[in-house]
Amino acid sequence: MFWYDHDVSGWGWFAMSASMILFWALIITAVVLLIRALTSPHEHTHIHTPAAPTPKDILRERLARGEIDEEEYRRRLTALHAGPLTKT
Repeated sequence: MFWYDHDVSGWGWFAMSASMILFWALIITAVVLLIRALTSPHEHTHIHTPAAPTPKDILRERLARGEIDEEEYRRRLTALHAGPLTKT
C-alpha cells in the first residue's frame, strides 16, 4: 500500500548523485590547489618597483621624441660626463 511513499523519488536520486559529484569535485580541487600551493616557488612575493630613469635615459627619450636635436643631445651628454660644475 505505501510502496512509494517512503522511498526516494527520481528527483531525490538525481539530487543525491549531483551532490556526490559536487562533493568529490570540491575535495579533488582542494587537494590539487593545496599541492600546487605547497610545491610552487613563491616568486611573486616581492613587489618590483621600476627604477628611476637616469639622466642619460631622459636625454635619450627626449632625442627620440624630437624635443632636442642630435647636437643638443651630444652637448648635454658631454656635460653629464664632465661632472658637476664647481663655483670659483
